Amino acid sequence: AFLLINSIILWTEISDFNLLENPYATMETFFAISPIILLIFIPALGMRTFSEEYNYGTIETIITKPITILQIICVKFLSIITLVLISIIPTLIYAYTIFLLGENLSSLDIGGIIGSYIGLILLSCVIISISIFCSSINNNQIIAFLSSIFLSIFIYYGFDVLSELNTFQQINYIIKKFGIMFHYNMISKGVIILSDLVYFISVTIFFIKITEHVISKKQI
Repeated sequence: AFLLINSIILWTEISDFNLLENPYATMETFFAISPIILLIFIPALGMRTFSEEYNYGTIETIITKPITILQIICVKFLSIITLVLISIIPTLIYAYTIFLLGENLSSLDIGGIIGSYIGLILLSCVIISISIFCSSINNNQIIAFLSSIFLSIFIYYGFDVLSELNTFQQINYIIKKFGIMFHYNMISKGVIILSDLVYFISVTIFFIKITEHVISKKQI
């Protein structure tokens, strides 16, 4: 579904974002649209991770196995990121196609594309960790799905919106740095800064750890 939607938007005449109509050899449209699609599809993948275990009563069986709760969460995390990577990797053909259509070899910003793919994967990791967390606090899959979408969208767009309010004008730059969009846009420019990597890794670990705490409480 991820590949189908991207292909329709980027390569057909029914879309205003058709790359073939773009006078420049760029993948900016793809990297602007993909996060929006992932903000919906990843919660759909993650909503069942623990909600289904609660409904079927298998959570007790899993917890009593000779593995830690953190290992259980990490396995579920890795299963989802594997599916996401399987969806993202085929889009490399988009870059190759645009490269072939360009007037010269230097028409494509290779550094920006590599940075954007790294940013897309790191963004996916954050959304996955949020989705798993929302699934761990809800028995209902639909509620887990909707809450993970809301929380992901807030962390992605919310801080940018808050920074535009007059109340936060003096600290608007600091507020922006709390949001995913700020760091994703920085990496998408091909500039990979340690602080951006630390941000994505930290947020991912944060949600994994609070998920571990939630499951531990249920075990008690």
